[in-house]
Amino acid sequence: MKLGYFFFLILLAVLLQLFQKIFNSIFKGHSDLSLQCPRGSFILPGMKMCHPWLTCLGIKENVTVMNNDLGKGAQKIVKEGIWLGHPVAVSILQHKEHEDDFQHNLKMLQLFSQELHVAQLVGWCMNDNSRSVIITELYPLGAADAIHSTIINNFPFLNTIYEKFKFCVHFVKIIDILHSHPGGPLVLCDANDPKKALSQFLVTNNLTLVLNDMDALPQVNRATGELIKCGRRELIGDFVAPEQLWPFDDLPFNDSAMPSYDEKVDIWKIPDVCNYIIGDKAGSSKLQLQLFNIHSQCKQLDPAKRPSAKQVLHVYNSISKKLKLEETNTKSDKLIRH
Repeated sequence: MKLGYFFFLILLAVLLQLFQKIFNSIFKGHSDLSLQCPRGSFILPGMKMCHPWLTCLGIKENVTVMNNDLGKGAQKIVKEGIWLGHPVAVSILQHKEHEDDFQHNLKMLQLFSQELHVAQLVGWCMNDNSRSVIITELYPLGAADAIHSTIINNFPFLNTIYEKFKFCVHFVKIIDILHSHPGGPLVLCDANDPKKALSQFLVTNNLTLVLNDMDALPQVNRATGELIKCGRRELIGDFVAPEQLWPFDDLPFNDSAMPSYDEKVDIWKIPDVCNYIIGDKAGSSKLQLQLFNIHSQCKQLDPAKRPSAKQVLHVYNSISKKLKLEETNTKSDKLIRH
């Protein structure tokens, strides 16, 4: 009897793994497809061939902008659009004073167009006679700041510690990509809390993260020793790194006197973002214990003592593999009990 029960558990585990693979193939986003496209082109779900990035003429003739708003900020409004039957996201510049940031976002989308963890660029039109637009792939699951409701409402069977932690891995992977740029590390500046940080990312149909909002990515220049500052306003709160806080308590804030810093400010924020993603679901406390050492290193007051994004990613990947094994056994037990 016990032997039969044992083989039943093994069969359930195999079936669960098979179901996961089928799920990933059904809900596959553009990630695997974009490997087929050379720089300067794109491929959307449902397309069989790559297409050159859209120009002003192609956008004017073939893109229909819908009334459905996907997002709105001081700089731009994002609307749903249709290009030759394919849904796309249309970012429209709202105010000319933000044009430099808007163009910087486009530059970054072009620069990282071969990266699977960056929103796929479809085209753009920077026109003095009309509002500038950037076209990207539409990710129906939306921004990652709503990650909890996205999973619960769309994939309740994947609302597990393992699946959530995979988003932590994706988040750190993207930071590693930015920090490993040949020209010098790029820093994720536009974030004052975990929710705001995740609002810069989108969730793909195969449940990965892609970086979408890239208008605030200052670059550290190692060759010249040039560091960065995230904006010209005073930063406050526990989420930002200590070196980002105004260090002179007896003096009013003065941007010209504010010391610069490097990409290690991103490392400081990793534990808070990952803790937000994990949430307080059953099993989160056990995972927190596994993350304690690496997260403590990320919170070192001395930036030089913090690990690199690559080092954090290495630890995260190791923990993720352990979680996957535990997840398989847990799912098997739950199915039997129910």
